[in-house]
Amino acid sequence: MKKIVSALLALTMVFALAACGNNSTSTPAPAAETPAATTPAAPADNTPAEPAIEPVTLRIYSPGNENSVPTKTIIEYARLVNEASNGAITLDVHHSNELGNDAEAIESTRMGTIDIIFAGTSGFTSFYEPAKVLDLPFLFESAEQAYEVTNSEVGEKIFANFPQFGLIYLAEGDNGMRHISTTNRPIHTAADVEGLKIRVPTSQLYLDVWEALGATPVALALPELALALSNGTAEGQDNATYHLVANATYDDIKYFSNINYMWMGCTMAVNSVTWNKLAPEVQEILKEQAKAAAKYSFDTIAEDNKTATKVLQDAGVEFDFEPDVQSFKDKLGGDDYYARYANESWFDQDLLNSILAVVR
Repeated sequence: MKKIVSALLALTMVFALAACGNNSTSTPAPAAETPAATTPAAPADNTPAEPAIEPVTLRIYSPGNENSVPTKTIIEYARLVNEASNGAITLDVHHSNELGNDAEAIESTRMGTIDIIFAGTSGFTSFYEPAKVLDLPFLFESAEQAYEVTNSEVGEKIFANFPQFGLIYLAEGDNGMRHISTTNRPIHTAADVEGLKIRVPTSQLYLDVWEALGATPVALALPELALALSNGTAEGQDNATYHLVANATYDDIKYFSNINYMWMGCTMAVNSVTWNKLAPEVQEILKEQAKAAAKYSFDTIAEDNKTATKVLQDAGVEFDFEPDVQSFKDKLGGDDYYARYANESWFDQDLLNSILAVVR
C-alpha cells in the first residue's frame, strides 16, 4: 500500500513540473498565439450553371434522293446539331421529293411548313435576286474559294435581306464547279468552242456566257440532255464532273476540260418565324453547325469528283486538266464582262466588289 501511495505522489510531482515550466523568478513573455491549422475554404463558384436547352424538333428537307450530296449533307447536319446540343435539338430529316421539288419546298419553307431547307441556290433567285451574283462566270477559281467567301461576312451580306422573304440564311453548301465536256472535239482554249452547240440550263446568264465565247448555247432541261447528246442536238454540256455520272449523261462524251468557269451553290435557310421563336443558344448551335455541314458538302463533292473522273476515264473520256482558262477569261473581257449587267435589277456593284476584294 505504501508503495502505491509513493508512486501516486511521484506522478503528481511530474505533472506539477510540467505545468509550471521553468523555475525562474522573472515572468516570461507570453508566447505568440499560433492559430490552429485549418484547411482553406474553396472559393465560391459564382459562375452560373449553363442553362439546359429545352428540347426542340425541327423539320429539315432536301428534295434530292437519299444518295444525293444535299441529302447526305442534311443527314450529317442533323447528327452534328444533335451532338452539339447533347441530344436537345432534333432535326427531322425528309428528302427524295417527299415534300415537293426545289421550288415547292422553298416556298413551303417561307410559309413555315418546312423549318429548314437545303436546296440549289438558283431556286432562290426566282424571288431573291441578289443571289444571282453567284451565277457570274469565273467569279471563283475553285470550290474551296467559294466556300470561304460564301460562308464569311460576304455571304451574310449577299443574303442580308432574306428576312424580307420569310427566311434566315444559315450557310452555303456546294453543288459543284462547272466545266465543259464534248462529243466531237477536245477543248483547250476559248477558240475551241467557236460554233459548238452546248447544252446549258434555262438561265439567261448561262446563255450570255457561251454566246460571248462564240459557242451556240442550247437551253434544255436536264432530262432532255442525254438524248440531245445522242442525236446531235447538243455537242457538249457544262456540268460538274460528278453530275455526268450521277445523271448518266456521259455515254456520248469523249472529251472533258476542267475550265472551272462557274460555281453552283446550295443554300441552307430556316423559316424566319421559326427562327425568332428559338432560344439564342439553339440559334447559335444551328448556325455554327450549318457551316460545318456546308463544309461537309464541299468535301463530299470533292471526293465524288475524284470517283467520277475515274469512272469517266474508264469509259474512255479524255481529260484536259490544265486547259488555257485565261483564254476564256480574256475572250469575255475579264472582270469588265460583269458590267453588262449594271442595269439589271439584281446587280449590285458593291456586293460584287465585296466578293472580288476577297478572290482577286
